[in-house]
Amino acid sequence: MNAEFYKSLKIVLLILMSIISSSSYAQQKSRVIIEHADAYRYNARIDKDVQRLIGNVIIRQDSTLFYCDSAYINEIKNSFEAFDNVHIKVNDTIDVYGNRLLYDGNTRLAELFDSVKLIDKNTILRTNHLIYDRLTKTAFYDKGGIIENGDNVLNSLKGIYYTKIRTFHFRKDVVLTNPDQETYSDTLIYNTNNETAYFHGPTLIRGKESMIYCEDGWYDTKNDISKLKKRPSIINDEQKISADSIFYNNKTMFGQAMGSVLIEDTLHKVILSGKKGELWDKIGKSYVTDSAIAITYDSKDSLHIHSDTMWMFFDEDRQAKYMQAYYNVRFYRNNLQGKCDSLSYSMSDSTIRLYYNPVMWSGKNQLTADSIAIILSGNKIDSLMMYNTAFIVSRDSTKSYNQIRGKNMVAYFDRNTLSRIDVNGNAQTVYYVREEDGNLIGVDLAEASRMKIKIKDSEIQTITYHVSVNEDMFPEKDLSEKETRLKNFSWLERDRPINKYDIFPRK
Repeated sequence: MNAEFYKSLKIVLLILMSIISSSSYAQQKSRVIIEHADAYRYNARIDKDVQRLIGNVIIRQDSTLFYCDSAYINEIKNSFEAFDNVHIKVNDTIDVYGNRLLYDGNTRLAELFDSVKLIDKNTILRTNHLIYDRLTKTAFYDKGGIIENGDNVLNSLKGIYYTKIRTFHFRKDVVLTNPDQETYSDTLIYNTNNETAYFHGPTLIRGKESMIYCEDGWYDTKNDISKLKKRPSIINDEQKISADSIFYNNKTMFGQAMGSVLIEDTLHKVILSGKKGELWDKIGKSYVTDSAIAITYDSKDSLHIHSDTMWMFFDEDRQAKYMQAYYNVRFYRNNLQGKCDSLSYSMSDSTIRLYYNPVMWSGKNQLTADSIAIILSGNKIDSLMMYNTAFIVSRDSTKSYNQIRGKNMVAYFDRNTLSRIDVNGNAQTVYYVREEDGNLIGVDLAEASRMKIKIKDSEIQTITYHVSVNEDMFPEKDLSEKETRLKNFSWLERDRPINKYDIFPRK
C-alpha cells in the first residue's frame, strides 16, 4: 500500500471522528431543566451537586415533560430521581406513570418502579419495573407485564414495546386472552395498530370448542383471521386437522389448508388426506384434493379409498354426515378391492355407494353392476347390494370362468368374507363342475327367477334355484366360447388394486 492510500484513509477517519464527536456533543448538550417546583432545598453537606425539589415538580428535557411530587436533581450529571405520582409526558399519545423514577439525561434512559403504567392511545402496559429509552423510543420490562388493547389482554414475563411502530415483542410465558380464546406462546409479537399477533415458537390457542397448535403464524384479532404455518393442527372433541399451513377466517367460517393435509374424524373412524383442502364451516362442508385418500378403519383392518377429490359434509353440531369421492375412485381392503367413477359414504346408515361402472373384487370373485351399495356394521362389511345387471365372475381355469348374472343381487359377508349371494330376477349361471381332484365333469348352464349361492373360501359350494328353473350340463367341447359367456361378460383383473399403495391410477 502506498503513502497516498494511508493519507486518504487518515482523512476518512478524521471525518468519522468529527461526525461522532459532534453527534455525542449534540446528545449531551440537551440539558435537564427545572420548569417548576413549589419549594427548593439544598444541603451542600449532604451532596453539593444535588438539590431537592418539593411540590408540583415539573422537569423538562427537549419536548418531554416529567411530573412528580418531589425529586433530587443533579444538574452536573444531568440526571434526577423522582418520587410519587411520577408522570412522563413523552408526546401527544404516550404517557408513562409510576411511583419512582431514575432518569439519566445523557443516555435518555428512564427507569420506573412500582405500579408502572404506559399508555399509548388505546393500549395500556402495566408492570412494576420499566425502562424507557427516549432515543430508541422503546420500553422494556423483565418482571412481568400486562398489556390491554381493546378486548385483548396479554401477559408475559418479559417484553419490549417499540412505541414508534406500536409493536410489542413478548418472551417467556406469554398469554393472550380475548373473549373468544386464549393463546399461550413462548415468543409472540403484537402490533397494536392492526391488532395482529405474530407467533414464533410453540404456540397453543384454546377456543371454546377447539384447540390449535402451531410454531409459526399470525392472528388478526380485529378481523378474526389467522394464518398458521410449520405443521399446525386444529383439534376438537371428535376431529383433528393438520397441514403444512392453515388459513382460517372466523367471521366467514372459511378455511384453507395446504400441504400434507390430514383430517381425522375419531367418532366415525375416518381419515382424509391430500395436498390441498378447503372448509366452509357455516354450510358444513369441506374437501381435500391432489392425492386425496380416505381411510375408514377398525381394530383389524382399514379401507383405503382414493379419488381426485374427497368431500365431507357436516351437520350443525359439526358431526360428519356423509363423504363423497369424485372421479377415478379406487379402493383397497385386504378382503375387498374395487374401482368406480364416484362414491359416497353415509355415516347415518353406514353405507358406501358406488356409481358409474363400479367393479369390486372379493377373493376370487369379481362383482359388477350399474351401482353397488356396501353396508357396514361396526366398520365391518355386512352385505352388498348390487343393482341392475348384477354380475359375478370368478376364474375357473386359464380360459374358463364361472359366472352369475341377474337383475339384482345381495351378497352377504361373514367376518368380512363373502359367504352367500342371493340373485333376484332373471338369474343365470355358467358353472364349471369338477371332481374333488379337479377333473372337469361338465359345464352347467342354468336360468331361474331366483338363486341362492353359498360360498366358502371364495369358491362356490352350492347353487339353489327357485322358480322357473331351466338347467342343463354340457361337455366343455360341445360349447363354443360365446355360449360360455353370459351377456355383458368382462374380466377386469388388470384393474384390480393389489395393495393399499395401488389405489392411485396407474400410468
